Order: sequence, then structure tokens, then C-alpha cells
Amino acid sequence: MNLALSPTLAACRPRQWPKNLLVFAAPLFSFRFEIEIWQRAIAALVAFCLISSAIYLLNDCLDVEVDRVHPSKRHRSIAAGLVTVPTALATALMLTVVSLSFAAVITPKLAGVVLLYGLIQVGYCLKLKHQPLLDLFAIASGFLLRAIAGAVAADLPLSPWFLLTVGLLALFLAIEKRKAELRVTKNAGVTTRRVLKRYSLPLLLRLESLVATSSFMSYSLWAAGPALKGASTSWMLLTVPFVLVGIFRYQLLSDPEEVERRDTLRPDLNGEKPEEILLNDRGIQFTLIGWVLTTLLIGLVNHAAA
Repeated sequence: MNLALSPTLAACRPRQWPKNLLVFAAPLFSFRFEIEIWQRAIAALVAFCLISSAIYLLNDCLDVEVDRVHPSKRHRSIAAGLVTVPTALATALMLTVVSLSFAAVITPKLAGVVLLYGLIQVGYCLKLKHQPLLDLFAIASGFLLRAIAGAVAADLPLSPWFLLTVGLLALFLAIEKRKAELRVTKNAGVTTRRVLKRYSLPLLLRLESLVATSSFMSYSLWAAGPALKGASTSWMLLTVPFVLVGIFRYQLLSDPEEVERRDTLRPDLNGEKPEEILLNDRGIQFTLIGWVLTTLLIGLVNHAAA
């Protein structure tokens, strides 16, 4: 996206919108393919794209001075002076009102989830992002609430194992983000995030190992089927290898030595942004496609047999 052509839209970070696709997790995991359910899930997607963009605008306004000395964030619209702070705040307020109003039309419960997401993220922007560990949980909660929003909008039940899996995988990505930021900070010689002073690579590696293992185990327990109050069919165990390969692949790509090698070959990619890896790595893309196709096939077979 060309920042000079559309600085305000760029400040809303549309490249981050794929994170909101998590609202489709509940219908997909429940094998519900009715048009009405997916229409309501799409409505939740729109609401979260709007509210998340509002939060990004607020965050960039609060961090404008710090971002201006960051090696990559200084190019953001607000930090670069392409969008003024008052304009960004006004846009954020407008997006928040539209998001909440739109969500309320779908169902008041969805509006409640959107509001809770907004409050937590505002707390993150103001205070939580400076608190070690709490910052990780605040980031993870955003992903978890996206998954819950999809279920609430479509009026679908949620398995505890499903919620635990989403939360743990989100926590895993948050840890990876901090690990990459720590690397960028050391390379640049400038600390642009205060909380990084409380983290070390050995600590983050220990947290990463714990959360990655827990994520895989919780997903496997969900995939085991109804016997463990998980998926509606134990055939979902066929998708477990894709999850394991995906976790392994991401850890390979975020390994410090691999990052240095990749930076030499592809300086345009930045391990500080998990979405960049997810969107640009062919290995993860193929793994995700394999998981989706397998899940859809299981869902269709399960639906036909019902």
C-alpha cells in the first residue's frame, strides 16, 4: 500500500485485518456451513476490522514520538507526519462508534464483546504494554475475543478446549513478537519499548517452549472429539500434523539465526510482525491450506453422515 496515496487508510493498518479472520474459527470448527451463520460471522469480521483500526490509530497517536526513532515504525503515517494526531483521534472515535453500532444491530452480545476488546486494548495502549507478562496476556486476549465474537454473532457454543487452544496460540504469537522486538532493539541500539528492558531472550525462549507445548496439547485434546468435549468428530485428529508442522515452521522462521539469514536475503521481511511471516512464507501458507482443506473435507463428510 502506498502511504503517500492513502495515509489515513494506511494508518488504519489494513494489513493487520487478516487477524480478524479468527471470527470464522467458531463456524468452521463447529462444521456449520449455513449461509445465515456465515453472514453473521462476516458482520463480526467487519465490526472487528473497524474497532481494531481505531485502536491502532490511538496507539500510534500515543507512541508517535517513540515511533519516530524506531527503525521501521518511523515510516507509519502518523509518525511520518502524513496524518495529524487530531485527525487520527477523530477517525478512531468515528470507527469506534460505527463498529459498536453495527455490532449492536447484529446482537447486543456481539457489541459487548467488541466493547470489551476495545477497553482491554485501550488499557494496553495506556498502561498494560509497559507491564511485563501482562502485556502478553493483553495481546493474546485480543485474539481470543475475536474467536468468541464469531461464536457470539452466530450463536454457536464454544468448547473449552477450543478457547484454550486459541488463547495459547495467541500467547505464543505475542511471545514471538516480543522476541523479535528484542532482536530489533539490540540491532538498532535503541530501546523503543520500555517493557523490553524487563525481558531477556532466555526468558522468552522458556515461555515460548511452555506455551507452544501447551498449545499443541490443547488442540490435540480438542481434536480427540466428543469423548473429551472437544470437536464433534474425532476425525479432526487428522489435522493435528498440520498444527504441529505450523508451530515448527514458525519457530524455525523466528529463530534468531534464521532471522539473520533471511534478513540478508529478504530485508523487506520483518520478524517483528507475525502477520508478515504468516502472509509471506510459502511453507506456512501450504500448511494452512492443508489444514483448511482437511477440515472442510471432514466437515462435509460429517455433515453428509448426519
